Amino acid sequence: MTVAAQRTSPKRMLLIGALIVLIVDVAAALLTRGEGLVGFPGTVIRLALEPIVPHAVINLGNEEHHAAALLDFYPSITGSIIMTWIIMAVVILLFAQVARRLTETPGKIQNAVEFAIEALSGFAKGIGGIGSEKFLPLFLAVFIFIVASNWSGLIPGVGRLHAFRAPTSDVNVTVGMALVMFGYFHYQGIRALGVGSYFGKFFSLKRGPVGLFVGLIEFLLEFVKPVALSMRLFGNIYGGELALTVMTTITFAFIPVALYGLELFVGLMQGIIFSVLVLVFTMLAMEGHHEEGHEEHPAKGHTDAGAESKVAAH
Repeated sequence: MTVAAQRTSPKRMLLIGALIVLIVDVAAALLTRGEGLVGFPGTVIRLALEPIVPHAVINLGNEEHHAAALLDFYPSITGSIIMTWIIMAVVILLFAQVARRLTETPGKIQNAVEFAIEALSGFAKGIGGIGSEKFLPLFLAVFIFIVASNWSGLIPGVGRLHAFRAPTSDVNVTVGMALVMFGYFHYQGIRALGVGSYFGKFFSLKRGPVGLFVGLIEFLLEFVKPVALSMRLFGNIYGGELALTVMTTITFAFIPVALYGLELFVGLMQGIIFSVLVLVFTMLAMEGHHEEGHEEHPAKGHTDAGAESKVAAH
């Protein structure tokens, strides 16, 4: 095979793949006598779109017909919860198998896993500093779960079948994760600084009325963090799935394949963004207040150096 033939082979493969898809579409339209194309494209797209409200596979409450809402507190098991359990089981079993087969002379799989973990750990330490080392397991766990959840929505049938839905395309899941992380990094801040010093970062009369007002604004902005974490993740994943569905419905082969590649990249980046923000918020919560080159002393008479060593040691 010549160099020219090697260069053109991917294009030929795409053309052949597109032709096969076109033939299948035409054959399906003929066999169903065009029933699937009634109202094309608007009606067909609406039927193919994934509903924003998750479908309750199993209702656990007393209502026979519960009208589900976007944010719902009715006890039920939705498709996103079932998919969450599946992803957790797959990830745990996969890494358990890799851990059991660790050797001093690593193979290809072990090399790939070790390289990915070392790269992510180095990236996290570069952002959070030495004191972030104790949070690396959490960072990696959040990253792996979110990326797996994001990519699960690209599996054919997930999102179309009621029993299976990408967890991160359900706002209930992303809000739940954000609230857990919100409680976690504030807990770490109180643990490192003490209750008095931690809330003293926001409410302190030493800085006067203006400083007290600014601290109040900073305290209120803390509650924006879970909203930003959850809605950014949900919006990108759900919106990407909708875009992929629409383009797959009205086109064939080329654009959907390109969008699949884009969604793989977006899913990876959203996992990095969410986990990095959780790490950064945790490290910021553990820092004392800085003002005019001075750092407020933590509670119980600890020095500045003691506070820094406490952040690194916890």
